[in-house]
Amino acid sequence: MDPTTDNAAPTGDPAAARAALEALRAEIAKAVVGQDPAVTGLVVALLCRGHVLLEGVPGVAKTLLIRSLAAALELDTKRVQFTPDLMPSDVTGSLVYDARTAEFSFQPGPVFTNLLLADEINRTPPKTQSSLLEAMEERQVTVDGTPRALPDPFLVAATQNPVEYEGTYPLPEAQLDRFLLKLTIPLPSRQDEIDVLTRHAQGFDPRDLRAAGVRPVATAADLEAARRAVAATTVSPEITAYVVDVCRATRESPSLTLGVSPRGATALLATARAWAWLTGRDYVIPDDVKALAQPTLRHRIQLRPEAEMEGVTADSVINAVLSHVPVPR
Repeated sequence: MDPTTDNAAPTGDPAAARAALEALRAEIAKAVVGQDPAVTGLVVALLCRGHVLLEGVPGVAKTLLIRSLAAALELDTKRVQFTPDLMPSDVTGSLVYDARTAEFSFQPGPVFTNLLLADEINRTPPKTQSSLLEAMEERQVTVDGTPRALPDPFLVAATQNPVEYEGTYPLPEAQLDRFLLKLTIPLPSRQDEIDVLTRHAQGFDPRDLRAAGVRPVATAADLEAARRAVAATTVSPEITAYVVDVCRATRESPSLTLGVSPRGATALLATARAWAWLTGRDYVIPDDVKALAQPTLRHRIQLRPEAEMEGVTADSVINAVLSHVPVPR
């Protein structure tokens, strides 16, 4: 008997799991128009057990995207609106005194869910922001010295408004580095916006996803089978060296004061691996690394002020690095 399967639950068929995850795009499109890259990024994050920072102006369906993903995956989701007066216990939970038993019992906070939408995370002070760090890294919450495990899968999708910074608390670099991906949610194209308004004119209600036809097309079991398949995806020494070279090149860029850390290099390898599997391969190629370089690295680098004034962006620096680092053959 194979010791790796002894006493283990069935892992599912990887091919069926891939088909189920690919069906997410079509299912979520019933509620959200034109956000395929963001959907793909969220699936990649789930496969890598990572977390996502969503950046976009208000009104581009960030909340609807997370709710639709949860409905299509048959997962639990909760939303927390981060405000200046939010306390850490409002996120993690707290001990509550029960007069009937004369004992304290733990009341779980909204972090005990599968998909947590941390809305406008930069509007709450660092003390509350940091309450998510243990949950994101250790997948547990410690209250009164007792660690409590979070559900699996668990993903934090934190949103930021890129145009309004008054009264905000920017995330420090160390905390930004904890997010696997930073996904930008753009304004829709003209045709996509016409489609959105047409749906609303026909009675679409974003608060009633079932009426919109969103149904579960994948499960947590599919996700676990997919994770196992991603872990078995082959990474050649040449690809590993390519990822290292790309990340090291950011540290030498004259436009940056901070380049990608080794954690960032590990993240890029993981996301490229997940993307390779999603596209139907059991091995990673350089194009997989290039495809995930921007969302994986853009929040892990810091521009020099003079470069910012000249219009240089994080994405343009990453593109320049990719164009100069030799690609393995």
